[in-house]
Amino acid sequence: MKLGLSIGYSGGEMRLPVEKVLLAERLGYDSVWTAEAYGSDALTPLAYLAAKTERIKLGTGVIQLAGRTPANAAMTIATIDALAGGGRVICGIGVSGPQIVEGWYGQPWGRPYYRIKDYVTIMKKILAREEPVVHEGKEISLPFAGEGGLGVGKPLKSILHMNPDIPIWLGTGMESTVRLTAEIADGWLPLGLVPETYETYQPWIEEGLAKAGKDRSQFDAQGGGAVIVTDDVQSALDRLKPNIALYVGGMGHKDKNFHKEMMIRRGYGDAAERIQELYLAKQKREAVEAVPDEFVDQGALIGDRARIQKRFRDWEDSGITGFTVSGNEEALRLMAELGRLNVDPAS
Repeated sequence: MKLGLSIGYSGGEMRLPVEKVLLAERLGYDSVWTAEAYGSDALTPLAYLAAKTERIKLGTGVIQLAGRTPANAAMTIATIDALAGGGRVICGIGVSGPQIVEGWYGQPWGRPYYRIKDYVTIMKKILAREEPVVHEGKEISLPFAGEGGLGVGKPLKSILHMNPDIPIWLGTGMESTVRLTAEIADGWLPLGLVPETYETYQPWIEEGLAKAGKDRSQFDAQGGGAVIVTDDVQSALDRLKPNIALYVGGMGHKDKNFHKEMMIRRGYGDAAERIQELYLAKQKREAVEAVPDEFVDQGALIGDRARIQKRFRDWEDSGITGFTVSGNEEALRLMAELGRLNVDPAS
């Protein structure tokens, strides 16, 4: 199984763990993944890492669709790929949520299914450079033909000869968008996937692949989670609960929170409702305490070597093609061993 390293997005100060990325590359990790919310962006760090690394793939997990036009996303990702030597960038895209889309980017939430479909289709046309780009979509069109336009937009073809094979992966979780992901994208970044729930998504993936005439060898699925090497499992579980409570309880509108919906799909509906209720009532400590140990443990690799190895086998047998690690140097080294990577002796 391919392993990735998650470095997420920065907090109040811009920090990029370059040494950790270099270690992951030496250990044989396949990819490193950035993210964005409403602070540091996901693409600029990859350009910096492209100059510091030689082999490891550079992925966004994910860029927010509303933050850039599809043309801007294609231009930026193609430029980084060229700077990195070609064939090293993976463009992961997600819709985020309506609070960020409308509150931060000032864009309409619209119809996410069609927004995703139009966005990816336009990006692939731009990367291919087969002809000037024209797309008449249900949510996004090129040239622009909406209210406020002059009606003089000209179809254009990229000046830069882009890599037409840059993979586009999608971060999705609902039935319709997972099926769409398998149909139009090259890979999937599932939200909150655990081995026990993969069979829920599998028929949706198969349907999407069949519609596009693809097979499983043409489609990647990358799970992931925190990895904590410790003899104190309970303390490690407790360390992860505040972030879960934040996302399930407060990261999104009360009636539109994908993290809460994911928790419900995993069979923790009562807990999800209670966490959100407490968090929105500003009872954050109680919300954290309401996160079930089992929910945390399912989505992470926690414990000593034997416990982590046993649980990692479930991931290897689940059907996914990769696992992205969030963890310290000890966790990276252990996962390289368990994943049987081709480790550089000098590492």
